[in-house]
Amino acid sequence: MNDQDLMVDAALDGAGFAYVFEAQVEALLAKRKLVRVLADWCPAYPGFFLYYPSRRQLPAALRAFLDFARTPVS
Repeated sequence: MNDQDLMVDAALDGAGFAYVFEAQVEALLAKRKLVRVLADWCPAYPGFFLYYPSRRQLPAALRAFLDFARTPVS
């Protein structure tokens, strides 16, 4: 599957494993509705990376997106 919500639903229904972001299922893990397996083979995910041309004058839309993406989540 390529839809993480469907993968979680399938795992909850007992259809198999789901490889999804931990943040998406942390509440289900806390409630023990899902359990983590193969933890030794699941590397930590540091986050997304964005590569773009290093120009002094970036387009305004790209500059706005970069500012938004760099804003810490509170």
